[in-house]
Amino acid sequence: MTFKPRFVLSAALLSAAWSMPAMAQTEIQWWHAMTGANNDVVVKLADDFNASQKEYKVVPAYKGSYADALNAGIAAFRAGNAPHILQVFEVGTATMMSAKGAIKPVADVMKDANEAFDPKSYLPAITGYYSTTKGEMLSFPFNSSSMVMWYNKDALKKAGLPEAPPKTWPEVFDAAKKLKAAGFDKCGFSTGWTTWANIEQLGAWHNVPVGTKANGFDGFDTEFKINGDLYVKHLTNLVELQKDKTFDYSGRTNGGEGRFTSGECPIFLTSSAFFGNVNANAKFAWGNAPMPYYPEVQGAPQNSIIGGASLWVMGGKKADEYKGVAKFFTFLSDVDRQVKLHTESGYLPITKAAYEKVKASGFYKDKPYLETPLLELNNKEPTDNSRGVRFGGLVQIRDIWSEEIEAALNGQKSAKAALDAANERGNQALRQFERTASR
Repeated sequence: MTFKPRFVLSAALLSAAWSMPAMAQTEIQWWHAMTGANNDVVVKLADDFNASQKEYKVVPAYKGSYADALNAGIAAFRAGNAPHILQVFEVGTATMMSAKGAIKPVADVMKDANEAFDPKSYLPAITGYYSTTKGEMLSFPFNSSSMVMWYNKDALKKAGLPEAPPKTWPEVFDAAKKLKAAGFDKCGFSTGWTTWANIEQLGAWHNVPVGTKANGFDGFDTEFKINGDLYVKHLTNLVELQKDKTFDYSGRTNGGEGRFTSGECPIFLTSSAFFGNVNANAKFAWGNAPMPYYPEVQGAPQNSIIGGASLWVMGGKKADEYKGVAKFFTFLSDVDRQVKLHTESGYLPITKAAYEKVKASGFYKDKPYLETPLLELNNKEPTDNSRGVRFGGLVQIRDIWSEEIEAALNGQKSAKAALDAANERGNQALRQFERTASR
């Protein structure tokens, strides 16, 4: 009988052990719309979570613009292959809510997974946008921002203007005229995200409704009110100032933001999330300030509303997959992690504890521009007019509104006629969405 040496048997057993597959991780697919430095943030968060434990692996995937990601997620759900987590911008909230069976409320995800979760620990100005009227959180706040007024300090100095930025719309108009006279002849001031700036934020900041039913929070059967006095007055001012480039239109989205960093537009209203680009590309002294307001509107300014996006959990997944999603959301909520995200990316901290920790550290003394959107959001207790907007099909409705605003700026319609048409066409789109959602 031939015997094999013991070390040969041991080697064979070791080889067999090596050939066995490692315990499989549960993959969590995360579809998002972040580019550039923000994409790097997404990837790092996933990598850090994956390194923190061995059971789950979050796999981020870029799916194009916000609108593209939303459409891709809904199409994937219908095809039976939706991701676990879908990043959706704030104006897609009503669309996600109406997609029957497509989502699982984040409050339920956390409860079912026995993860510690207290909605009251998050900043109410942020979570209110993504919650039911009963306070149940539907999606998880991720990259939140608001609209602020960015200004070129060197340009203001050149034009002989005070170091402190203008506070009211009349002061902005006056400053823009002086800037134009000082050589900024292509653009005294402008805005990004034209409907967000000149309808949605304008209404909230002045406590004036964009629509009935608490701006859609109390039901899809809402109607717009964007042809009221405040909206007509503001657009009339823009139309008049557009004639000599004191105001100059910069498009429907944020594609014109480079006009600020290049120095062409010394005053520019856009998202606070613009911080990263300003910090990296502006070759002049800069700052930001709260949005301007009309002083004759009683109670103004009220509070701003959030922009950015939240993370929706898609329906039809397994219990262990939802458990992984819940653990990832707990990971994202960590106070120190939120502090780091806020101070490095400029996006808002989502928890009260993170905001208080940054504030207590004295961070805002040197970088007050990162607190500006938080001060706006918390300026006053939100009302039905300033909690946010929740209209079905708002992505498409924004295009309708933009068309009419452009018609007014081009001199094809009066401001009143343009906003009357925007209001009527918007209501038609609401009724179409309402019919579709009720099927």
